[in-house]
Amino acid sequence: MEPRRRVAWEAAWLLYTGAVEDFREAKLEAARSLGVEALPSNYEVALELDAIADEVEGDNRRRRLLEMRREALNLMRLLSTLNPRLIGSVWRGTARRGSDIDIVVYAEDPGEVEMLLMEGGYDIRDVKEVSVQKGGEIRASYHIHIPLNDYEAEIVVRHPDEMGRFERCEIYGDLKRGLTLSELERIMRVDPLRRFVPERRLR
Repeated sequence: MEPRRRVAWEAAWLLYTGAVEDFREAKLEAARSLGVEALPSNYEVALELDAIADEVEGDNRRRRLLEMRREALNLMRLLSTLNPRLIGSVWRGTARRGSDIDIVVYAEDPGEVEMLLMEGGYDIRDVKEVSVQKGGEIRASYHIHIPLNDYEAEIVVRHPDEMGRFERCEIYGDLKRGLTLSELERIMRVDPLRRFVPERRLR
């Protein structure tokens, strides 16, 4: 195995086992431990991470994805008035052990989202406000964490003014458009294990 790929595999293993959570940190740690200078791209690490998850989890991984997409569908139907979008690994089809469900909704009042979730029978573990600076402006979002079986869902509440703004993915290079409720419903009917991963990194 060439050095660059060895680093990618080692970084992927660090991420898979939870020893490191950040891609860049995983690559640097892997390169240091292997005595290699060349760093792979996030995309290369993601490919190795996907292969490791397939090898370790086998058919359980596909069953888990189906379960998580069904749960995401339930949540999005409950939050249908808030234009929900499924993003993250459950959208991509790359969910693995340790993954969670990521859904974005748009509301001026995060309390409205909490109320809908509680009325739907969901327990809320915690709510955190997160502020990031992008393009010279500060954007705030609220992250609602819901425990589910052996994983959790994270509902990200953004202001309605941000609807239609899609960030570029640091791993795959495409826009993180995700799936709307109607799109997810269709996927679950025709191809519930479909993946949304570019064959190569998009610039």
